[in-house]
Amino acid sequence: MAPELDTDSRAFPCVPPSDLDDPRVIVEHDWAAFRAVEQMTNHWDRPGWSDQRRVYYWMLTHANAPELVRRAEYCQGSLEHLGMDFVPSDGLHVTMPRVGDAELVSMAQIQSLRASAADTFFRGFRVLAHPLAGSRGAVRFSLSPWRPLVRLHTMLRALGEQAGAPGGKPTSVFRPHLGIAYNNRGRSAAPVIEAVSQLRGLPPVELEITSVELVELRRQDNAYRWETVFTLPLQPAAPSSVL
Repeated sequence: MAPELDTDSRAFPCVPPSDLDDPRVIVEHDWAAFRAVEQMTNHWDRPGWSDQRRVYYWMLTHANAPELVRRAEYCQGSLEHLGMDFVPSDGLHVTMPRVGDAELVSMAQIQSLRASAADTFFRGFRVLAHPLAGSRGAVRFSLSPWRPLVRLHTMLRALGEQAGAPGGKPTSVFRPHLGIAYNNRGRSAAPVIEAVSQLRGLPPVELEITSVELVELRRQDNAYRWETVFTLPLQPAAPSSVL
């Protein structure tokens, strides 16, 4: 069973969908939350971040998913007039748990995390990336189903806790998504919502999740960049996980 997701103002949407498995429910819930946004904020205006900061995160990366890259680039082309910061094709990712700031996580903890991860059994799975919705600071694909992503997040957080890493937000506020553009200034949300609405008829892209990466993340030129510390392969997906 996946853990319960809580209503929390730190998350977007702050209220989770009523069903973690039904694509229709998830997609409509994301869209309703985005349509309710009146003012968008600068994604990069976050206290504590600088060009020098390095943070360890678990991430799902998708640079080698050509259909997703093509779909993201098509959507970005249609949003170009908005002047947002587009996620580069080799930077497409789903953020999973934070392990901790690099200055607070020792190499011994990283090695402990790696050893524990190697002994962990978790099956791969498939998800759909649905165009298109957003948040107060970004435009992003909705993902469905959420349940396997929430379970993976829970497992990765537990590994970090076993290694004594500082960690980040709990799984209860996790909202799976895949960003394609970051808003870089305060603005009315209405023109963004209108532009995004024109792309919602595109079919979803299927993604096969076969591994998760521990990365050292940084900000660079209004984008997220990273160095991979190690990759955790997942076990082959069960036939029932095919969407």
